[in-house]
Amino acid sequence: MTESFRIDPWGASFVKDYERLMREFGIQPLTDEIIKRLPNPHRLIRRGFVFGHRDLEVILRAVEGGEDYAVITGIKPSGEYHLGAKITAEEFIYFLSLSPKARGFFAIADLEAYADNKVPLSKSKEIALSNLMDLLALGLDPKKVYVYRQSQEISVLRMAFLFSRAVTYNTLEAMYGDKPFGLYFSALVQAGDILLPQLPEHGGPKPTLVPVGADQDPHIRLTRDLARKYREEFGFILPSATYHKLIRDLAGREKMSKRNPMGNLYLTDSPELACKKIAAAYTGGRATAEDQRRLGGVPEVCTVFVELLSMHFVEDDRLLKEWYHECRTGSILCGECKARVCEIVSKWLMDHRRKRRKVADIALKLIEEGTLS
Repeated sequence: MTESFRIDPWGASFVKDYERLMREFGIQPLTDEIIKRLPNPHRLIRRGFVFGHRDLEVILRAVEGGEDYAVITGIKPSGEYHLGAKITAEEFIYFLSLSPKARGFFAIADLEAYADNKVPLSKSKEIALSNLMDLLALGLDPKKVYVYRQSQEISVLRMAFLFSRAVTYNTLEAMYGDKPFGLYFSALVQAGDILLPQLPEHGGPKPTLVPVGADQDPHIRLTRDLARKYREEFGFILPSATYHKLIRDLAGREKMSKRNPMGNLYLTDSPELACKKIAAAYTGGRATAEDQRRLGGVPEVCTVFVELLSMHFVEDDRLLKEWYHECRTGSILCGECKARVCEIVSKWLMDHRRKRRKVADIALKLIEEGTLS
C-alpha cells in the first residue's frame, strides 16, 4: 500500500500512478511498436486503457508464426457482469480472434466466490450461467472455449495442492496482506487455472495469455514464480499477461465493484435503471451552465466521457474526438451529454439482451459439458 496505489485482488484497489506501479512490479509498457504488431488493435488498446504487459511478445510470435497459444480468463460468480468485467471479457475475445490456433479457457471461480463472498457452490452455477451468456453475447466463439468450474476441475485442484509445497504463509501474507486462509488457497487454485492450458490433456506447454486489471497482478506474479519452480516437472512456459486500468464507479470513486450496485452499470440493467445511474454520474462539468459555456468542461475527469464513452460505448475514434471537443469548448452541457449517452447505452443494453436470449442454450451446454464438441 502506498499513496500512489493500493493493489488488493479481493478488496478496495486504486492506482493514481501507473508508471510507478509498472516500475515497482516490473510490468512492461505497451509500446507503439508492440501495438503495431497487433491486427486491428482493440479500442481499449489504441486508447491506452490497456497500458502494460508481461511477455506479450511470446503471444505475438505465436500469432505471427501460426502456432498454438491459449487465452485464459474467468469470473468470480458473485453477481451480474458489470462494465469492469466487460473490459476483461472484450480483451479475452479479441486475443482469441487473432488466430485460428488460439484456444480459450473460461474458469468459473466458484471456490473463490465461496471463500470471498460466501456464495454457495449451487448458487455459483446459476450466476455463472448468466455471466457466460454475457460473454457469448459480447462475441465469444463457443467453439473456441473450454468452460469449467473450479470445484469440479480435478487437474486445477491437484495443481493447487502441489503448488502449496512451494510457497510459505509468509510469502502469501507479504504478497496479499493479512487474509483468511481460504483466499490464500484460492490464489493457488487460480495459479492452477492459469496453467491448466499447458497440461497434457490440453495439448501440453504453450504460450498462455491472461488479460487482467491492474489489481490482479499479485496473481500473475505468483503464477509466474510457480511456473519457474515447476518448469522442470511440467515444462511450463511462463504465462504472459496484459494489464488494463481500473475503471472507476460512476460516482468517480474507487474501482467499479459488485459491492456498490448503484455505482456500477450492469450488462443486465434495464435501460431505465441505466439512465438513472447515468443521470447521477460524476462529471467534469462546471458549477453553472454559464461557466460551462465560458470555460468548457473537463472530460478527462468525467466518468460519463471516460468510463462510458471512451472505454465502452463509442467505437469510432473520430466521433469520440468530436465529443471531447464539444465538452472542452462548452458547446454541450452535462445534462445534454448525459441524455445522448443514455440513448446510446439504452440501445446497447436492449441489443445485448436480445443476444443473451439467443445464446442461453449454448451457455447451458458449455456449463454442463465444458465444450460444444
